[in-house]
Amino acid sequence: MASREFLWDVFQRVDRDRSGYISADELQLALSNGTWTPFNPETVRLMIGMFDKESRGTVSFEDFGALWKYVTDWQNCFRSFDRDNSGNIDQSELKMALTSFGYRLSDHLVNMMVRKFDRLGKGTILFDDFIQCCIVLHTLTSAFRHRYDTDQDGVITIHYEQFLSMVFSLKI
Repeated sequence: MASREFLWDVFQRVDRDRSGYISADELQLALSNGTWTPFNPETVRLMIGMFDKESRGTVSFEDFGALWKYVTDWQNCFRSFDRDNSGNIDQSELKMALTSFGYRLSDHLVNMMVRKFDRLGKGTILFDDFIQCCIVLHTLTSAFRHRYDTDQDGVITIHYEQFLSMVFSLKI
């Protein structure tokens, strides 16, 4: 775990406007996906939303430590599944990662996920898009399981409006 002094130093460097809070724009500038391109703004928005306890669209120093740990844990996870050290995750590496997380998805669905989260159109997923992919999958799975799949058999019957209501109510 990073020390409070280290986190304060990082927080102050990221908080460019000295507001005492980190905005999505400030966080995006501070993060790297390893390609010299801006960190995915949608991923940043999702992460700010997860750690924004005051619903301000920003993260305070009190919540920054948890956000820092979250990003660091994802970075370690990403590196462990980037078997060829290419700086991205291909379809087989994504399938391996998702399987280790407990998901049993077909090759067709994993391929679809790669296409959905591959912003560069190269058949691979960068670090920031990997985080977004995993957050979205987890959020959708949780909504499916907790709201409708009460017997946990992986099968539900819902009406179209129930489906839309479930999807539109999610923070993704």
